[in-house]
Amino acid sequence: MKKVCFLVLAMISFASCGSNGRWKKAAQNADFIHRSVREVTNVMLHDIYSPPVASRIYAYISVAGYEAARNGDKHYVSLSGQLNGLGPMPKPKPGKEYCYTLAASHAILVVGKILVMSEGRIEVFHEQLMQEFKETGMPDDVYQNSVEYGKLIADGILKWAGKDNYKQTRSLARYDVQTDDATWKPTPPAYMKGVEPHWNDIRPFLLDSAQQFKPTRAVDFSLKPDSYFYKLALAVKDAGLHLTPEQTLIANYWDDNPFKVNTNGHTMFAIKKISPGGHWINIAGQACRNANADYVRTAETYACLAAVIADSFINCWDEKYKSKVLRPETYINEYIDQSWMPLLQTPPFPEYTSGHSVVSNASEVVLSKMFGDNFAFTDSTETAFDLPARRFISFKAAAAEASISRFYGGIHYMSSIVNGIAEGESIGRFGLSKLKTRK
Repeated sequence: MKKVCFLVLAMISFASCGSNGRWKKAAQNADFIHRSVREVTNVMLHDIYSPPVASRIYAYISVAGYEAARNGDKHYVSLSGQLNGLGPMPKPKPGKEYCYTLAASHAILVVGKILVMSEGRIEVFHEQLMQEFKETGMPDDVYQNSVEYGKLIADGILKWAGKDNYKQTRSLARYDVQTDDATWKPTPPAYMKGVEPHWNDIRPFLLDSAQQFKPTRAVDFSLKPDSYFYKLALAVKDAGLHLTPEQTLIANYWDDNPFKVNTNGHTMFAIKKISPGGHWINIAGQACRNANADYVRTAETYACLAAVIADSFINCWDEKYKSKVLRPETYINEYIDQSWMPLLQTPPFPEYTSGHSVVSNASEVVLSKMFGDNFAFTDSTETAFDLPARRFISFKAAAAEASISRFYGGIHYMSSIVNGIAEGESIGRFGLSKLKTRK
C-alpha cells in the first residue's frame, strides 16, 4: 500500500513539474517584450511623434520593462538611484510566484498607453497579449501576481515621468522665427515652425544637464565665397548633384523623418516614417534576437539604449536652438542656386548638430559594449517602407553610414556630422559609465 501511495505521489509531482515547465518555457520568452516595444513603436508611427518626444516615450516604457524583468535574475540591479529622479521601485512580495515577462510586458504597455494619443490601439494589443499569457497554462495566481506587480512598476515609472518638466514645456511659447540672414528658417513644402524649441528643459536621464557635452562651436555664418561656411554649403550642393545610386539608397534608408510631407496639387499629406531613435531601438531588438538574449538581457538592452538616446536628443536639441544654424537648403537657394533641392526633405528644426549623427553614434557605443565591437547584423527596419535590408559588419559601421547619409541627403553640412559624431560618442561613453545593471 505504501508503495502504491508513493508511486501516485511521484506521478502527481512529475506531472505538476512537467506542466509547470511547459508554461514557464512558453511564457518566459523575450519575444513578449520585443512585441510590446514594437507595438508602442507602431502607435508612435501612427500618431506622428517628433524624434525627441518619441525618445522620451521609449525611455520610460523601456525602463518600466527592465525594472519588472530584472527580478527574474538575481544578478541584475535596479536603475533607481542611477537615473535622475528615479526613486526605489516596488519589489516582489516574498512567497509569491511571478512571471516577470508578463509583469514587464504589462508595465511597458500600461506606461505606453498613458504616454501616447492612440491608447485604444495599444489597449487592443494589450488584451490580446494578456490572453496569450493565460493560454500558456500559467496558474491563475501567478498571472494575477504578475499583472499586479507590473502595474505597480508602471505606476512608479509614470509618477517619475510626471516630474520631468514635459507637461510644462507644452505651454511654452513656440519658436519665434528671426529675420536675420544667419539663423534657421522654416523650409518647404510645409514650412513648419521649429519643433521642440524647449526640449533642453526636459530632465535628462543620465546627463547632469542638457549642456553637458556641448559640441565644437558652429561655423560662423558668412556670405563670402572664400569663407568656410560658403564652402560647406557648396559641398552639400555639389554632392547632391552627383550622388551615386548607392549614396541615394543610403540617404533614403536612414531618412527616418516622421514629418515628411508630400504635395499633390493643393493637397498635403504626411508619409509616416520611424524616428531615428526608433530605428536604433529596432536594431537593438534585432541584435537581441540574433544573440538569443533572454528576456532580462533584452529588457536591459532596451532600457540602457533608450535612456542614452533620450539624453542624446536633449543634449543635441540644446545646441540646435542655441546656435540656430540655417539649413543647407535655405542657404543654397538664397545665395548659390535657387533651383537646387536636397534629396531628402529638410526636417523642421535648426541644423547644428546633426541629430542622427549624435543619436546613432551614442547608440553604437552602447550596443557595441553590450554585443561586441564586431557584431555583424542585417538591419531590416526599413523593409516596412519598401527599402531593402542592409548588412553591417558592426554597429559602428551602421552609425557611420547613418551619419554620412545626412550629407548625401542634403540636409546637413559636413561639420555638423563630424561634430555630431563626437558629441554622440561622448554621450554614449558617459551613459555607460553611469549605468550599472549587473552585480
